[in-house]
Amino acid sequence: MDKKIVLVVPNFRWRNSMENILWHYIPYGLCMLAAVVENQYKVKIIDAYKENLSEQDFIRKIEAAKPDVVGITVLMDYFGQTMHKAAELVKFVNSNIKIIAGGVYATTNIDKVIADTNIDYLIAGEGEHTFPILLKHIFEKNKIEEEGVYYKSKGLVVGTGRCKLIENLDELPLPAYHLINLEEYISEVSRNSTDRPSKLPYAEVFTSRGCPYHCCFCQVNYIIGRKFRARSASNVLAEIDWLIEKYKIKSVIFLDDNFLIDKQRAIDIMNGLLERNLEWKMIATAVFLLDDELLELMSKSGCKYIDIAVESGTYRILHEVIHKPIKSFERVIELVRKAQALGIFVAANFIVGFPTETWNEIRSSLEFAEKLNADYTKIFNAIPLPHTELYEEANRLGCLIDGYNSENIDWKAGFIQTNEFSAADLLILRAYEWDRINFTDSEKRIKIAKMMNTTEVELKKIRQNTRDSVKKILG
Repeated sequence: MDKKIVLVVPNFRWRNSMENILWHYIPYGLCMLAAVVENQYKVKIIDAYKENLSEQDFIRKIEAAKPDVVGITVLMDYFGQTMHKAAELVKFVNSNIKIIAGGVYATTNIDKVIADTNIDYLIAGEGEHTFPILLKHIFEKNKIEEEGVYYKSKGLVVGTGRCKLIENLDELPLPAYHLINLEEYISEVSRNSTDRPSKLPYAEVFTSRGCPYHCCFCQVNYIIGRKFRARSASNVLAEIDWLIEKYKIKSVIFLDDNFLIDKQRAIDIMNGLLERNLEWKMIATAVFLLDDELLELMSKSGCKYIDIAVESGTYRILHEVIHKPIKSFERVIELVRKAQALGIFVAANFIVGFPTETWNEIRSSLEFAEKLNADYTKIFNAIPLPHTELYEEANRLGCLIDGYNSENIDWKAGFIQTNEFSAADLLILRAYEWDRINFTDSEKRIKIAKMMNTTEVELKKIRQNTRDSVKKILG
């Protein structure tokens, strides 16, 4: 226990100190890593983002902790610079501290991250089994041959592949939330959106990993694989009971990429929720896996919100480009009406601006979004993230805008342009169609404002800010 490990979330604001970042982030991944090693080492978590630490504040925290090893995670490319900054600051304190990079950004940018002279090791993929093996290597100087670990030796990068997938997720411990002040994370929400928890305090729960589907824009297959691996219903419910008893939670947000793949498991979890008097939301909902039986049980067990991934209102884009197995738009409408009748608020996601998509197909897609009349419609531009089919296709067809860089992605703007549309076209269309579809009807505005836990006056400001952001981007 004499060896000290510090796990770090950098301050995302270091990327741009003037930027108003409102990302609500519970460091679940670091708490899982801490849970698997805290019996062997003294572990501390520094969430520089939550604490809004300056670089000097962060340096002082590292100096006080005196770690032997620091692990750094960053959720996405957009904040990638903050990982490198955190590593630089740690080495400034003591160049002998070993630094391990992990998380989504490290996994999807292996060459770039391991090339940083301040970063000693990189774990690509799921780290709960690999992290303790790597720590043992560092402290005992034994040879490491574990898959998914990258490091530099004699000027060369050593390492291959991803960490082996964890097959039995029930074997994993509960997250080490005692190492953070979880109450501060779950008793407030920094951004009023429809995804916000319905009641506070709340918990975010992952019940599975992996997704067998292959949506062209999604990085999940690359990061944690296509094989669906699920925790048992009893294991999930045991965690929820722990969260109720220890942290007094009143609502749950399920963050799985595909909660419903195993229908019976989902039913078993929801039957368990019937007895626990919690409200819950499902952020990523595969509409093609929904049916009347599931919706009725979801409503009875406390579901207040689903976010369904429709993506497109044209079959060609849906099937040939995205590869999403929605067979009938009419059935999607039926399911949405059923959910709404049961008192479940339905948000629907649409994406526009795929490389071969025509302007007429974009318009048809938004016409279907209007016909669907979900309680809230989200419209996104197709973002070509690295290691996705969308990126490969956009690059092959020469559709990426000049200067495209995944670390400079503005999620409001587009990064694909064709003879059919420009990035500016999509920026304008997305903002104004989002406004028109969602806020033309007064009853719908009231319902959205209630789900966002805001007022119509504040909602009007959000709409104005969205329009102003378009003007700012376009100059």
